[in-house]
Amino acid sequence: MEVAKRLGAEGMLIGIDQDDVALAAARTRLESLPESTRPQLALLKGNFGNMDELLTSVPVPGIDAILFDLGVSSVQIDTPDRGFSFKEDCPLDMRMDGSGKLTTLTAAEIVNTYNEADLTRIIRSYSDEKWASRIAQFIVRARARQPIETSGQLVEIIKSAIPASARRAGGHPAKRTFQALRIEVNDELGVLKRGLEAAIRWLNPGGRIAVITYHSLEDRIVKDLFAQCTNRCTCPPDLPVCACGHAPLLKLVNRKPILPTKDEIEINPRSRSAKLRIAEKL
Repeated sequence: MEVAKRLGAEGMLIGIDQDDVALAAARTRLESLPESTRPQLALLKGNFGNMDELLTSVPVPGIDAILFDLGVSSVQIDTPDRGFSFKEDCPLDMRMDGSGKLTTLTAAEIVNTYNEADLTRIIRSYSDEKWASRIAQFIVRARARQPIETSGQLVEIIKSAIPASARRAGGHPAKRTFQALRIEVNDELGVLKRGLEAAIRWLNPGGRIAVITYHSLEDRIVKDLFAQCTNRCTCPPDLPVCACGHAPLLKLVNRKPILPTKDEIEINPRSRSAKLRIAEKL
């Protein structure tokens, strides 16, 4: 809303989301602004990975500012039948695209069809879960008896796989595994990489890209890509003048990520892990 107010009637606000519920809510809120101060709106269904195609459909010659707000939304977590929450017993879905048109793979399909090695890789790589191989082993053993169809079933399997002493610390024992499955279902890291690369191409000179991440895997991708775009020179370090012609594309606005304040965390506890990185197009 604040962005829309700052743009005003002279500006254009483009929103991209793969969730119909989020798009409908955004449209309702934005259209409540007075017509005299409301920017032109283009709310598009899709994900960051398809940014080139989506922005071409508007169309616009370039973008002055882009904000990525990554991860699962509070509405998705708090809607039981979406399958994101390990605190509710519901179907194992986890697709951010609630309609299933953009993403057909579900968490249930992963836990019931992926082999033990792939399950271990996903859980370990996408969540740093130290008990990944044991959890994968228990999943394969459990599904041999009956299909794993609900989050409640999966939570009990994860609990049985993690020793009781380890379950007493570090939050809910299923938290990391559920994060890993969600990332795999929605190809979140691949979408992020493609989206960032497209966003940098679309930015106008002087335009800024801001990215809010919520876990270390996302933040590492953003940090590494920003670093690549700010230091593209391939010349030997002892060469006094750059001869490769690989000029930087970006400059960092903040070298260290901006973290939520104590007051912000008290108002919104889910912001605790958020990190904001900003860069400017040269």
